[in-house]
Amino acid sequence: MTGPEFPAAPELADEPVVDWHRLDVRMLVVRPLNELLGLVPVLVGLIVLGNGDRWRILTSVAVVAVVVGLGFVRWISTRYRITDEQVELHTGLVTRKRLAVPRDRIRSVDLTAKLGHRLFGLSAIRVGTGQHDKPGEDGLTLDAVSSAEAERLRLLLLNHKPVVHAESPVAADGVVLSTLDVRWLRYAPLTLSGLVGLGAVFGVTVNYARELDIELLGPLTDAAHWVVDQPVWQTVAVIAVVALVLSTIGSVLLYVVQFWGYRLTREPDGTIRVRRGLLTTRSISVSEQRLRGVEVREPLLLRLGRGARTTAVATGLGHKGESGLLLPPAPRAEAHRVAALVLDVAESPTTTPLRRHPVTALRRRLVRAVVPVVLLVVGLAVFAPSWTWQAALVLLPFAVFLGWDRYRALGHALGERHLLARAGSALRETVALQRTGIIGWRVHRSFFQRRAGLVTVSATTAAGDGVYHVVDVGEAEGLAFADEAVPDLLRPFLERG
Repeated sequence: MTGPEFPAAPELADEPVVDWHRLDVRMLVVRPLNELLGLVPVLVGLIVLGNGDRWRILTSVAVVAVVVGLGFVRWISTRYRITDEQVELHTGLVTRKRLAVPRDRIRSVDLTAKLGHRLFGLSAIRVGTGQHDKPGEDGLTLDAVSSAEAERLRLLLLNHKPVVHAESPVAADGVVLSTLDVRWLRYAPLTLSGLVGLGAVFGVTVNYARELDIELLGPLTDAAHWVVDQPVWQTVAVIAVVALVLSTIGSVLLYVVQFWGYRLTREPDGTIRVRRGLLTTRSISVSEQRLRGVEVREPLLLRLGRGARTTAVATGLGHKGESGLLLPPAPRAEAHRVAALVLDVAESPTTTPLRRHPVTALRRRLVRAVVPVVLLVVGLAVFAPSWTWQAALVLLPFAVFLGWDRYRALGHALGERHLLARAGSALRETVALQRTGIIGWRVHRSFFQRRAGLVTVSATTAAGDGVYHVVDVGEAEGLAFADEAVPDLLRPFLERG
């Protein structure tokens, strides 16, 4: 029983997809292929390293059969259409799910092509509305359509109107704002992504080895005993060198996989488009009408290497994440240059000199950084051997430096079109927020802030994080700053002396 037939989606059409259509039939191969690629380690462990165990081989075959069957069920039960008013998706066989997104609520369109998609010329389309889906939900995603149809639907959904023939000159390339420079690879080890990936791979490998009874833990245990039997300084040195080498290699590999082919363009349809990825390619388009600013982010190690990354503050992208990434880890000057190009200004507002915050803000940061270390030292002196609290004293200079660095990062300013705010030490963030995009203010004063004459003024906006803070600014200066940034919004609540 195959059910009613649905025509294939028109790849070359002048109108929206007003009739119901199924996804591309090649999805029957692509989706199981993508799923099985993720299960390769498990299947290898079951079949190759399973010592010919019949039950493990049967389990492997069953896993493949289930994956293929689920792919067929998803294809046969999924339909979609795009009318002049909304995008509709019906999916599910046992539990039916019906999703509908008004086209005037669409804020971004994300095209993703995993390795299996690319082999068969397909792409997955994810429609962003600015609302945050619950964990485990895919949102409204069409997986998969042909690459040509995906590009046509991207233009259609972002323009909120039908587009012309897919082979017409309107699909011209946009203006290139930035492309990948292989010299940026030197910033990869400064992101610590390789160290995190190394830990994840080690944990997964050990877990699979234990579950599949693979003789892997024995050699690892012997190596660990050998390292521990060496002098302490040699053990520490060996572990540090091995971790440094492996994390560096892992960071570079992850950088290449994630950002190879990076290309930032301004498209003729009025969108900013980011394309990147080696195995899985990704294309994210954000309407310039939805852009509310940019943010230059400098993690500690990346900042020490004079590097940074740039993200977009736009409606439809939600909280910080790779959906809003405009520039991968790169030179700081390039981050500011990209910010200026995206905002279409001569000079990036993120380079504007910022106003210093009161010295009382420095005192607050020193207290919050030093007091925990002092309490730790006292606790160790009372309840632990004497050498422990003496060793903990080494943390005091670092705590003082952390407090001073956090104060040095504080700053704010007003540009002609943007509000500037900066804060953070481990992760320093400088945001340039359009003043016209500010829809409200929050004024917060804790007990200790009131004692110090400080206030935190927060600008709320329907983009990015939703709220951006000017932390520990003088009370009078902070309120005057907010009033000047968006005249008449805060003024009714101010008392004039």
